Amino acid sequence: MRPLIYSALAIAALSIGLTTANSAQKSSSPQAKQSSLFRIFNPDTMAKPTAGYSHVAEVNDGKIVYIAGQVAIDRAGNLVGKEDFRAQVQQVFENLKAAVEASGGDFHNVIKLNYYCAESVDPAQMPIVREIRDKYVNTENPPVSTFVVVKRLVRPEWLIEVDAVAVVRK
Repeated sequence: MRPLIYSALAIAALSIGLTTANSAQKSSSPQAKQSSLFRIFNPDTMAKPTAGYSHVAEVNDGKIVYIAGQVAIDRAGNLVGKEDFRAQVQQVFENLKAAVEASGGDFHNVIKLNYYCAESVDPAQMPIVREIRDKYVNTENPPVSTFVVVKRLVRPEWLIEVDAVAVVRK
């Protein structure tokens, strides 16, 4: 079975009933220190996304960091949140955060996120992804993103996997 790719309209469901404000992260002006590294934007020639992502990320300088798909495995190698989608998404973002920090950046250096969600997850739970993601990313200028629903992940207990691309200072 081929994976289903969510269109911009389908992924708009992620924004239903959620707030995108995270004033603690917005107030530190992360874009000021990163503007020379990359630019994330939506061209005037394209429809503006309604689901909290950007169309284009352009790298101008810095070191590109590719982060492998992260699943809900803690530092000790244990599954976090068996059959608990929220707990798994939270652990995935903690793993991504640890990876980008190990490369010398922070989550505001992430320019691309790719989501792979098992089709066994109830679509009504999809807003949880954005709710948790918004605690980590710059919601005023969010990373470019792709969200794919797949039959299952490598291990059936994994409900979501997310990989990322970041740009950090050399």
